[in-house]
Amino acid sequence: MRSGLVGSAHVVAGFVDADGIQESVRDLRRAFGDAPVLHTFAAKAASLVPVLRLLARSGMGCEVASPGELAQAVVAGFPPDRIVLDSPAKTRAELAHALALGVSVNADNFAELDRIGELLAAKMSTSVLGLRINPQVGAGAIDAMSTASLSSKFGVPLRDLGARQRILKAFAERPWLTRLHVHVGSQGCSLELIGEGVRAAFELAEEINTVAGRQQVTSLDIGGGLPVNFDDDEIRPTYADYVRQLRAAVPELLSGRYGLVTEFGRSLVAKNGFTAAVVEYTKDTGGRRIALTHAGAHIATRTVFMPEAWPLRIAVYDSDGRPKHAPECVQDVAGPCCFAGDLVARGRTLPELAPGDVVVLLDTGGYYFSTPWSYNSLARPAVHGFTTHGPEIRFATVRREQTLAEILAESGASQADALLFRNADSTAAHARLVQTGA
Repeated sequence: MRSGLVGSAHVVAGFVDADGIQESVRDLRRAFGDAPVLHTFAAKAASLVPVLRLLARSGMGCEVASPGELAQAVVAGFPPDRIVLDSPAKTRAELAHALALGVSVNADNFAELDRIGELLAAKMSTSVLGLRINPQVGAGAIDAMSTASLSSKFGVPLRDLGARQRILKAFAERPWLTRLHVHVGSQGCSLELIGEGVRAAFELAEEINTVAGRQQVTSLDIGGGLPVNFDDDEIRPTYADYVRQLRAAVPELLSGRYGLVTEFGRSLVAKNGFTAAVVEYTKDTGGRRIALTHAGAHIATRTVFMPEAWPLRIAVYDSDGRPKHAPECVQDVAGPCCFAGDLVARGRTLPELAPGDVVVLLDTGGYYFSTPWSYNSLARPAVHGFTTHGPEIRFATVRREQTLAEILAESGASQADALLFRNADSTAAHARLVQTGA
Protein backbone atom coordinates (compact mmCIF):
# COMPACT_ATOMS: atom_id res chain seq x y z
CA MET A 1 0.00 0.00 0.00
CA ARG A 2 1.46 3.31 -1.09
CA SER A 3 -0.34 5.25 1.59
CA GLY A 4 -2.58 4.29 4.47
CA LEU A 5 -4.87 7.22 3.69
CA VAL A 6 -4.95 7.30 -0.08
CA GLY A 7 -4.29 3.67 -0.96
CA SER A 8 -2.31 1.99 -3.70
CA ALA A 9 -4.86 2.76 -6.42
CA HIS A 10 -4.87 6.54 -5.97
CA VAL A 11 -2.42 9.39 -5.50
CA VAL A 12 -5.22 11.78 -4.52
CA ALA A 13 -8.74 11.22 -3.25
CA GLY A 14 -11.60 12.99 -1.53
CA PHE A 15 -13.34 11.75 1.62
CA VAL A 16 -16.87 12.51 2.84
CA ASP A 17 -18.04 12.11 6.44
CA ALA A 18 -21.62 10.81 6.14
CA ASP A 19 -22.25 11.08 9.89
CA GLY A 20 -21.00 14.66 9.97
CA ILE A 21 -23.28 15.74 7.13
CA GLN A 22 -26.32 14.33 8.89
CA GLU A 23 -25.34 16.05 12.13
CA SER A 24 -25.03 19.36 10.27
CA VAL A 25 -28.55 18.87 8.93
CA ARG A 26 -29.80 18.28 12.46
CA ASP A 27 -28.04 21.46 13.65
CA LEU A 28 -29.78 23.43 10.91
CA ARG A 29 -33.20 22.10 11.82
CA ARG A 30 -32.71 22.66 15.53
CA ALA A 31 -31.77 26.29 14.90
CA PHE A 32 -35.03 27.06 13.06
CA GLY A 33 -37.21 25.13 15.49
CA ASP A 34 -40.86 24.84 14.47
CA ALA A 35 -40.81 27.60 11.84
CA PRO A 36 -42.31 26.56 8.46
CA VAL A 37 -39.09 26.11 6.50
CA LEU A 38 -38.04 24.06 3.49
CA HIS A 39 -34.29 23.63 3.89
CA THR A 40 -32.65 22.97 0.53
CA PHE A 41 -29.06 21.99 -0.18
CA ALA A 42 -27.21 23.99 -2.84
CA ALA A 43 -26.19 21.18 -5.19
CA LYS A 44 -23.20 23.12 -6.54
CA ALA A 45 -21.47 22.71 -3.18
CA ALA A 46 -21.23 18.91 -3.57
CA SER A 47 -22.70 17.76 -6.87
CA LEU A 48 -22.27 14.06 -6.17
CA VAL A 49 -25.41 11.94 -6.42
CA PRO A 50 -24.63 9.76 -3.34
CA VAL A 51 -24.14 12.92 -1.26
CA LEU A 52 -27.37 14.37 -2.62
CA ARG A 53 -29.24 11.14 -1.89
CA LEU A 54 -27.97 11.15 1.70
CA LEU A 55 -29.31 14.69 2.06
CA ALA A 56 -32.62 13.76 0.44
CA ARG A 57 -33.01 10.87 2.89
CA SER A 58 -32.21 13.32 5.69
CA GLY A 59 -35.28 15.37 4.73
CA MET A 60 -33.57 18.16 2.81
CA GLY A 61 -34.72 19.73 -0.42
CA CYS A 62 -32.31 20.71 -3.20
CA GLU A 63 -31.42 24.01 -4.86
CA VAL A 64 -30.12 23.61 -8.42
CA ALA A 65 -28.71 26.06 -10.95
CA SER A 66 -28.31 24.09 -14.18
CA PRO A 67 -29.87 21.23 -16.16
CA GLY A 68 -27.10 18.96 -14.89
CA GLU A 69 -27.79 19.76 -11.25
CA LEU A 70 -31.52 19.34 -11.80
CA ALA A 71 -30.94 15.90 -13.33
CA GLN A 72 -28.70 14.96 -10.39
CA ALA A 73 -31.34 16.10 -7.88
CA VAL A 74 -34.06 14.05 -9.58
CA VAL A 75 -31.88 10.92 -9.74
CA ALA A 76 -30.89 11.45 -6.09
CA GLY A 77 -34.56 11.18 -5.11
CA PHE A 78 -35.62 14.71 -4.23
CA PRO A 79 -39.37 15.15 -4.91
CA PRO A 80 -39.99 17.90 -7.50
CA ASP A 81 -41.85 20.06 -4.99
CA ARG A 82 -38.69 20.10 -2.84
CA ILE A 83 -36.42 21.26 -5.66
CA VAL A 84 -35.74 24.95 -6.40
CA LEU A 85 -34.25 26.10 -9.72
CA ASP A 86 -32.08 29.23 -9.62
CA SER A 87 -29.94 30.51 -12.49
CA PRO A 88 -29.44 33.88 -14.14
CA ALA A 89 -29.54 32.40 -17.66
CA LYS A 90 -32.27 29.77 -17.93
CA THR A 91 -33.19 28.82 -21.48
CA ARG A 92 -36.77 28.43 -22.66
CA ALA A 93 -36.23 24.66 -22.80
CA GLU A 94 -34.88 24.57 -19.24
CA LEU A 95 -37.85 26.55 -17.97
CA ALA A 96 -40.35 24.36 -19.84
CA HIS A 97 -38.76 21.24 -18.36
CA ALA A 98 -38.81 22.66 -14.83
CA LEU A 99 -42.44 23.74 -15.14
CA ALA A 100 -43.40 20.31 -16.47
CA LEU A 101 -41.71 18.63 -13.51
CA GLY A 102 -43.30 21.01 -11.02
CA VAL A 103 -40.07 22.23 -9.43
CA SER A 104 -40.01 25.71 -7.96
CA VAL A 105 -38.45 28.41 -10.15
CA ASN A 106 -36.99 31.75 -9.12
CA ALA A 107 -36.89 34.10 -12.11
CA ASP A 108 -33.83 36.31 -12.30
CA ASN A 109 -35.24 39.23 -14.30
CA PHE A 110 -38.32 40.72 -15.95
CA ALA A 111 -37.59 39.13 -19.34
CA GLU A 112 -37.58 35.73 -17.70
CA LEU A 113 -40.94 36.50 -16.09
CA ASP A 114 -42.30 37.20 -19.57
CA ARG A 115 -40.91 33.90 -20.83
CA ILE A 116 -42.47 31.99 -17.93
CA GLY A 117 -45.79 33.71 -18.59
CA GLU A 118 -45.72 32.58 -22.22
CA LEU A 119 -45.02 29.00 -21.18
CA LEU A 120 -47.82 29.06 -18.59
CA ALA A 121 -50.24 30.37 -21.21
CA ALA A 122 -49.56 27.22 -23.22
CA LYS A 123 -49.56 24.81 -20.29
CA MET A 124 -50.22 25.39 -16.60
CA SER A 125 -47.84 24.15 -13.94
CA THR A 126 -47.82 23.26 -10.25
CA SER A 127 -44.45 25.00 -9.78
CA VAL A 128 -44.10 27.70 -7.13
CA LEU A 129 -42.81 30.75 -8.99
CA GLY A 130 -40.76 33.58 -7.55
CA LEU A 131 -38.65 36.58 -8.48
CA ARG A 132 -35.11 37.12 -7.30
CA ILE A 133 -34.26 40.60 -6.12
CA ASN A 134 -30.89 42.18 -5.51
CA PRO A 135 -31.35 44.23 -2.32
CA GLN A 136 -28.13 46.11 -3.14
CA VAL A 137 -27.06 46.14 0.50
CA GLY A 138 -23.36 45.88 -0.40
CA ALA A 139 -20.55 43.40 -0.80
CA GLY A 140 -18.78 41.30 1.78
CA ALA A 141 -15.06 40.66 2.15
CA ILE A 142 -14.83 38.60 -1.07
CA ASP A 143 -16.30 40.46 -4.05
CA ALA A 144 -16.64 37.32 -6.16
CA MET A 145 -18.84 35.71 -3.49
CA SER A 146 -21.05 38.77 -2.95
CA THR A 147 -24.32 38.85 -4.89
CA ALA A 148 -25.96 41.96 -3.43
CA SER A 149 -23.53 44.62 -4.58
CA LEU A 150 -24.71 47.65 -6.56
CA SER A 151 -24.02 46.03 -9.94
CA SER A 152 -24.35 42.30 -9.18
CA LYS A 153 -25.39 40.15 -12.15
CA PHE A 154 -28.07 38.45 -10.04
CA GLY A 155 -31.69 39.47 -9.58
CA VAL A 156 -33.69 42.64 -10.09
CA PRO A 157 -31.88 45.60 -8.49
CA LEU A 158 -34.19 46.88 -5.80
CA ARG A 159 -32.71 50.36 -5.38
CA ASP A 160 -32.26 51.33 -9.03
CA LEU A 161 -34.46 54.19 -10.19
CA GLY A 162 -37.99 52.91 -10.83
CA ALA A 163 -37.14 49.28 -10.07
CA ARG A 164 -39.35 48.93 -7.03
CA GLN A 165 -42.40 50.15 -8.94
CA ARG A 166 -41.63 47.75 -11.77
CA ILE A 167 -41.52 44.88 -9.28
CA LEU A 168 -44.87 45.89 -7.79
CA LYS A 169 -46.35 46.09 -11.28
CA ALA A 170 -44.89 42.69 -12.23
CA PHE A 171 -46.58 41.04 -9.26
CA ALA A 172 -49.87 42.86 -9.87
CA GLU A 173 -49.94 41.57 -13.46
CA ARG A 174 -48.97 38.00 -12.56
CA PRO A 175 -51.13 36.42 -9.85
CA TRP A 176 -49.11 33.19 -10.24
CA LEU A 177 -46.04 34.98 -8.85
CA THR A 178 -46.06 34.12 -5.13
CA ARG A 179 -42.47 34.08 -3.89
CA LEU A 180 -39.59 36.51 -3.40
CA HIS A 181 -36.01 35.28 -3.49
CA VAL A 182 -32.96 37.01 -2.02
CA HIS A 183 -29.38 35.84 -1.57
CA VAL A 184 -26.76 38.29 -0.38
CA GLY A 185 -23.75 36.05 -0.92
CA SER A 186 -21.73 33.37 0.79
CA GLN A 187 -18.16 33.25 2.10
CA GLY A 188 -17.04 36.65 3.32
CA CYS A 189 -20.54 37.99 3.95
CA SER A 190 -21.34 38.89 7.56
CA LEU A 191 -24.51 37.78 9.32
CA GLU A 192 -25.49 41.44 9.62
CA LEU A 193 -25.25 41.92 5.85
CA ILE A 194 -27.27 38.76 5.23
CA GLY A 195 -29.91 39.92 7.71
CA GLU A 196 -30.13 43.31 6.00
CA GLY A 197 -30.84 41.62 2.66
CA VAL A 198 -33.53 39.39 4.14
CA ARG A 199 -35.18 42.41 5.76
CA ALA A 200 -35.33 44.15 2.39
CA ALA A 201 -37.11 41.14 0.87
CA PHE A 202 -39.53 40.91 3.79
CA GLU A 203 -40.45 44.59 3.56
CA LEU A 204 -40.97 44.27 -0.19
CA ALA A 205 -43.24 41.26 0.32
CA GLU A 206 -45.32 43.25 2.79
CA GLU A 207 -45.63 46.08 0.28
CA ILE A 208 -46.63 43.73 -2.56
CA ASN A 209 -49.31 42.16 -0.41
CA THR A 210 -50.64 45.55 0.69
CA VAL A 211 -50.92 46.69 -2.91
CA ALA A 212 -52.59 43.41 -3.90
CA GLY A 213 -55.05 43.58 -1.00
CA ARG A 214 -54.30 39.94 -0.23
CA GLN A 215 -51.32 37.78 0.63
CA GLN A 216 -50.03 37.21 -2.88
CA VAL A 217 -46.47 36.56 -1.67
CA THR A 218 -46.79 33.49 0.50
CA SER A 219 -43.16 32.44 0.82
CA LEU A 220 -39.67 33.92 1.00
CA ASP A 221 -36.60 32.16 -0.30
CA ILE A 222 -33.87 33.69 1.87
CA GLY A 223 -30.96 31.87 0.25
CA GLY A 224 -28.00 30.49 2.18
CA GLY A 225 -24.49 31.82 2.48
CA LEU A 226 -23.54 31.00 6.06
CA PRO A 227 -19.76 31.58 6.13
CA VAL A 228 -17.44 28.72 7.10
CA ASN A 229 -14.54 29.08 9.53
CA PHE A 230 -11.45 27.72 7.74
CA ASP A 231 -9.03 28.70 10.56
CA ASP A 232 -9.64 25.81 12.96
CA ASP A 233 -12.07 23.00 13.84
CA GLU A 234 -14.65 25.24 15.54
CA ILE A 235 -17.95 25.75 13.73
CA ARG A 236 -18.55 29.47 13.67
CA PRO A 237 -20.84 31.11 13.00
CA THR A 238 -23.42 28.46 13.83
CA TYR A 239 -26.90 28.09 12.42
CA ALA A 240 -28.17 29.24 15.82
CA ASP A 241 -26.10 32.44 15.41
CA TYR A 242 -27.66 32.90 11.97
CA VAL A 243 -31.22 32.52 13.26
CA ARG A 244 -30.54 34.95 16.12
CA GLN A 245 -29.40 37.52 13.57
CA LEU A 246 -32.52 36.93 11.46
CA ARG A 247 -34.75 37.44 14.50
CA ALA A 248 -32.91 40.68 15.30
CA ALA A 249 -33.11 41.97 11.73
CA VAL A 250 -36.66 40.80 10.92
CA PRO A 251 -38.58 40.02 14.13
CA GLU A 252 -41.68 38.77 12.26
CA LEU A 253 -39.82 36.54 9.81
CA LEU A 254 -40.33 33.30 11.75
CA SER A 255 -43.90 34.05 12.84
CA GLY A 256 -45.38 31.67 10.28
CA ARG A 257 -46.89 34.37 8.08
CA TYR A 258 -44.54 33.36 5.29
CA GLY A 259 -43.24 29.95 4.38
CA LEU A 260 -39.45 30.06 4.21
CA VAL A 261 -36.88 28.40 1.96
CA THR A 262 -33.17 28.22 2.72
CA GLU A 263 -30.36 27.24 0.33
CA PHE A 264 -27.32 26.29 2.41
CA GLY A 265 -24.43 24.52 0.73
CA ARG A 266 -20.84 24.98 1.91
CA SER A 267 -21.80 25.25 5.58
CA LEU A 268 -23.40 21.78 5.50
CA VAL A 269 -20.49 19.95 3.92
CA ALA A 270 -17.19 21.86 4.10
CA LYS A 271 -16.06 20.55 7.48
CA ASN A 272 -17.44 17.10 6.65
CA GLY A 273 -14.86 16.32 3.98
CA PHE A 274 -11.15 16.37 3.28
CA THR A 275 -8.72 15.72 0.43
CA ALA A 276 -5.69 13.46 0.80
CA ALA A 277 -2.75 13.52 -1.63
CA VAL A 278 0.59 11.75 -1.87
CA VAL A 279 3.83 13.74 -1.80
CA GLU A 280 5.66 12.60 -4.94
CA TYR A 281 8.87 14.62 -4.61
CA THR A 282 10.45 17.30 -2.46
CA LYS A 283 13.06 19.81 -3.55
CA ASP A 284 14.87 22.89 -2.31
CA THR A 285 15.02 25.92 -4.57
CA GLY A 286 15.88 29.51 -3.77
CA GLY A 287 16.08 28.67 -0.10
CA ARG A 288 12.55 27.27 -0.02
CA ARG A 289 11.48 23.66 0.50
CA ILE A 290 8.79 22.62 -2.00
CA ALA A 291 6.68 19.48 -1.74
CA LEU A 292 5.23 18.34 -5.05
CA THR A 293 1.91 16.59 -4.48
CA HIS A 294 -1.08 15.43 -6.50
CA ALA A 295 -3.53 18.01 -5.12
CA GLY A 296 -3.41 21.32 -6.93
CA ALA A 297 -5.49 23.79 -8.88
CA HIS A 298 -7.55 21.04 -10.51
CA ILE A 299 -9.03 20.32 -7.06
CA ALA A 300 -8.35 23.45 -4.98
CA THR A 301 -9.01 25.97 -7.75
CA ARG A 302 -10.22 28.82 -5.55
CA THR A 303 -7.39 28.38 -3.05
CA VAL A 304 -4.72 28.42 -5.77
CA PHE A 305 -6.04 31.51 -7.54
CA MET A 306 -7.31 33.41 -4.47
CA PRO A 307 -5.08 32.19 -1.61
CA GLU A 308 -5.84 35.13 0.67
CA ALA A 309 -9.59 34.55 0.40
CA TRP A 310 -9.52 30.73 0.49
CA PRO A 311 -6.61 29.56 2.70
CA LEU A 312 -6.76 25.90 3.67
CA ARG A 313 -5.43 24.14 6.75
CA ILE A 314 -3.06 21.28 6.00
CA ALA A 315 -2.39 18.17 8.08
CA VAL A 316 0.58 15.90 7.44
CA TYR A 317 0.69 12.09 7.72
CA ASP A 318 3.36 9.50 7.04
CA SER A 319 3.04 6.79 4.42
CA ASP A 320 1.19 4.54 6.89
CA GLY A 321 -1.46 7.17 7.55
CA ARG A 322 -0.21 8.21 10.99
CA PRO A 323 0.21 11.86 12.02
CA LYS A 324 3.76 12.85 11.15
CA HIS A 325 6.05 14.01 13.91
CA ALA A 326 9.14 15.61 12.45
CA PRO A 327 11.03 18.89 12.79
CA GLU A 328 9.05 21.71 11.25
CA CYS A 329 10.22 23.94 8.45
CA VAL A 330 8.77 26.53 6.11
CA GLN A 331 7.51 24.85 2.94
CA ASP A 332 5.41 25.38 -0.15
CA VAL A 333 2.90 22.65 -0.97
CA ALA A 334 2.52 22.45 -4.73
CA GLY A 335 0.21 20.57 -7.04
CA PRO A 336 0.80 18.73 -10.34
CA CYS A 337 -0.60 21.38 -12.68
CA CYS A 338 1.81 22.76 -15.24
CA PHE A 339 1.99 26.42 -14.16
CA ALA A 340 4.13 28.08 -11.50
CA GLY A 341 1.28 29.34 -9.35
CA ASP A 342 -0.11 25.87 -8.61
CA LEU A 343 0.42 26.09 -4.85
CA VAL A 344 -2.16 25.08 -2.25
CA ALA A 345 0.00 26.47 0.57
CA ARG A 346 2.76 29.08 0.46
CA GLY A 347 5.44 29.51 3.09
CA ARG A 348 3.63 27.23 5.53
CA THR A 349 5.36 25.91 8.64
CA LEU A 350 4.76 22.14 8.62
CA PRO A 351 6.53 18.94 9.67
CA GLU A 352 9.22 18.39 7.05
CA LEU A 353 7.60 16.59 4.14
CA ALA A 354 9.18 13.65 2.35
CA PRO A 355 8.23 11.54 -0.67
CA GLY A 356 5.47 9.09 0.24
CA ASP A 357 3.99 11.31 2.94
CA VAL A 358 0.37 12.36 2.66
CA VAL A 359 -0.89 15.94 2.88
CA VAL A 360 -4.52 16.43 3.85
CA LEU A 361 -6.43 19.53 2.79
CA LEU A 362 -8.98 20.04 5.56
CA ASP A 363 -12.49 21.50 5.27
CA THR A 364 -12.78 20.60 1.57
CA GLY A 365 -16.14 18.82 1.68
CA GLY A 366 -17.67 21.54 -0.50
CA TYR A 367 -16.51 22.92 -3.87
CA TYR A 368 -13.18 21.07 -3.97
CA PHE A 369 -12.96 17.39 -4.97
CA SER A 370 -16.66 17.33 -5.91
CA THR A 371 -16.24 19.92 -8.69
CA PRO A 372 -12.74 19.50 -10.15
CA TRP A 373 -11.21 21.47 -13.00
CA SER A 374 -9.97 19.47 -15.99
CA TYR A 375 -6.69 21.36 -16.34
CA ASN A 376 -3.87 19.32 -17.95
CA SER A 377 -6.47 16.57 -18.49
CA LEU A 378 -5.83 15.40 -14.95
CA ALA A 379 -8.24 12.72 -13.81
CA ARG A 380 -11.15 13.57 -11.57
CA PRO A 381 -10.18 12.08 -8.21
CA ALA A 382 -11.97 9.23 -6.54
CA VAL A 383 -14.27 10.18 -3.66
CA HIS A 384 -14.98 7.86 -0.74
CA GLY A 385 -17.59 8.22 1.98
CA PHE A 386 -17.22 6.86 5.48
CA THR A 387 -19.17 6.32 8.69
CA THR A 388 -17.84 5.81 12.20
CA HIS A 389 -21.07 4.33 13.52
CA GLY A 390 -20.67 0.72 14.61
CA PRO A 391 -17.63 -1.24 15.75
CA GLU A 392 -15.40 -0.09 12.87
CA ILE A 393 -15.06 2.62 10.26
CA ARG A 394 -16.84 1.66 7.03
CA PHE A 395 -16.05 3.09 3.60
CA ALA A 396 -18.03 3.30 0.36
CA THR A 397 -17.08 4.60 -3.07
CA VAL A 398 -18.96 7.80 -3.91
CA ARG A 399 -17.23 8.38 -7.25
CA ARG A 400 -14.48 6.28 -8.80
CA GLU A 401 -11.39 7.90 -10.27
CA GLN A 402 -11.75 8.97 -13.88
CA THR A 403 -10.08 6.59 -16.31
CA LEU A 404 -7.82 7.46 -19.24
CA ALA A 405 -10.49 6.10 -21.58
CA GLU A 406 -13.03 8.53 -20.10
CA ILE A 407 -10.58 11.42 -20.44
CA LEU A 408 -10.04 10.52 -24.10
CA ALA A 409 -13.79 10.28 -24.71
CA GLU A 410 -14.36 13.73 -23.20
CA SER A 411 -11.58 15.17 -25.36
CA GLY A 412 -13.22 14.03 -28.62
CA ALA A 413 -11.16 10.91 -29.35
CA SER A 414 -14.03 9.37 -31.30
CA GLN A 415 -14.01 12.44 -33.59
CA ALA A 416 -10.22 12.48 -34.03
CA ASP A 417 -10.43 13.18 -37.80
CA ALA A 418 -13.11 15.86 -37.52
CA LEU A 419 -10.82 18.79 -38.48
CA LEU A 420 -8.96 17.16 -41.34
CA PHE A 421 -10.99 19.11 -43.91
CA ARG A 422 -8.20 19.45 -46.47
CA ASN A 423 -7.41 15.75 -46.35
CA ALA A 424 -11.10 14.95 -46.69
CA ASP A 425 -11.37 17.26 -49.73
CA SER A 426 -8.31 15.65 -51.36
CA THR A 427 -9.71 12.18 -50.79
CA ALA A 428 -13.04 13.16 -52.30
CA ALA A 429 -11.36 14.75 -55.35
CA HIS A 430 -9.27 11.64 -55.91
CA ALA A 431 -12.39 9.49 -55.73
CA ARG A 432 -14.09 11.62 -58.38
CA LEU A 433 -11.07 11.27 -60.69
CA VAL A 434 -11.12 7.52 -60.33
CA GLN A 435 -14.84 7.40 -61.09
CA THR A 436 -14.45 9.47 -64.28
CA GLY A 437 -11.44 7.49 -65.42
CA ALA A 438 -9.28 10.62 -65.64
